[in-house]
Amino acid sequence: MTARTLRWLPAAAAGAAFAFVAPQFVEKNFMPQAAAETSLAALQAAGVPSLAPVIERVTPAVVNVAVKEKASDEENAPAANMQQLPEEFRKFFNLPEGGQGNQGGPRQKPRQRSSSGSGVIVDAKKGYVMTNYHVIEHAGEITVTLKDRREFTAKVLGGDEGTDIALLKIDAENLSELPIGDSSAMKVGNFVIAVGNPFGLGQTVTSGIVSALGRSGLAIEGYEDFIQTDASINPGNSGGALVNMKGELIGINTAIMGPSGGNVGIGFAVPTSMANSVMTQLVKYGEVKRGRIGVQIQDLTPQLASSLGVNQIGGAVIERVEKDTPADRGGMKTGDVVVAIDGQPLANAAALRNKVGLMPLGQDLKVTVLRAGSKKDLSLKIEKEVKVVTVAAVNDRPSLQGAKFAGNGAVPSKAASGAGVEILEVERGSPAWQVGLRPKDVIVGVNRTTVKNIQDLDTALKDQRQAALFIKRGGDDVLIVV
Repeated sequence: MTARTLRWLPAAAAGAAFAFVAPQFVEKNFMPQAAAETSLAALQAAGVPSLAPVIERVTPAVVNVAVKEKASDEENAPAANMQQLPEEFRKFFNLPEGGQGNQGGPRQKPRQRSSSGSGVIVDAKKGYVMTNYHVIEHAGEITVTLKDRREFTAKVLGGDEGTDIALLKIDAENLSELPIGDSSAMKVGNFVIAVGNPFGLGQTVTSGIVSALGRSGLAIEGYEDFIQTDASINPGNSGGALVNMKGELIGINTAIMGPSGGNVGIGFAVPTSMANSVMTQLVKYGEVKRGRIGVQIQDLTPQLASSLGVNQIGGAVIERVEKDTPADRGGMKTGDVVVAIDGQPLANAAALRNKVGLMPLGQDLKVTVLRAGSKKDLSLKIEKEVKVVTVAAVNDRPSLQGAKFAGNGAVPSKAASGAGVEILEVERGSPAWQVGLRPKDVIVGVNRTTVKNIQDLDTALKDQRQAALFIKRGGDDVLIVV
């Protein structure tokens, strides 16, 4: 981004400027729902629009999350080095005795940093508080402060860096919780309210609309499906609530876009459809057990759709199907275009990755693909994610420079069993290497055309701004876009 920088909503930084300050004016008795509805009716009868009744129901469930974290060894290194100073210098720096020559003596305690974020009570009976993973990532001690000023030490039940969601537990009575709403029902233009503790000033409420849905590709998290809002969000709002006009939680405020970390009307929240799935696994396992089906994917772009002869706007193209995986056993093929999951239309590759990555292990998955102009329904079973070597595919590098191909003219490659073009060498760092080509790859097709030799390859690539190469790599089928 040019003049803009995408930043985390940090828990407030250490120091006076961001120190948590308890609010000075707090109601001790909150308006019950019936009274709030009566108040709303009175306001409406008077012709005065107000969000106050909704806010009065919501705010008791939004908390401040104060974190004390221990400094790293690197940060404490100067203090550790000062332990070796001669005694007269140690007194000057007001250090305890027991330095050089007294390794068993007292040592300076590691420094602690304090920060502040927000959280949402999602289960009053069990004391569950949902927040952002980055708020409590380095926590040594966590204190949750309610709107009524009660303070509790929180226990971390689990966290997931991939979605930036964490779950805390506090032992408390008479808590208020926020009902979890259906974020998938939200529309662009719906009114929303953001509640949190920006800059550690105390609870603050802002309002706006849903500016966009399904935001991804921001490189903030591993799994992205953000709700974008123009409701003012600032540092310290991390982990706070984004609610609809019914007072239901529909997102966890997570990030902002701005030149200096301040609000400019572009904020992002993790939708409850994702956060709730993560919470379920954190309660059960203490972590998120990622699932997989064994494919490599990319977005179906208009150019790629044209290359593959697909009349489709959204979807994900299968670049590679790994052997002996759910996708392989379920009949998925390289070049398939996934257009729906469990009957729901698929927008892009990120949506497929999010869906699979958050599904419980062993669950059945119905995948609808386009293949050779017709739709096919495939049944797959989610299995445990394993680390795999991925093929880099850079769409804006059309050149094949740096690769040496087997065969001459119309002579087919012997290594390809009489069909295809074998790649003998690829110069590391070259354009061919960057798009993902590797030695011993065998190109067997370009778009919808079979390739038997270099002449076929040259003809198929002629005048093609973008082309899909179908490749045999060992026992796998690989698709690379050049």
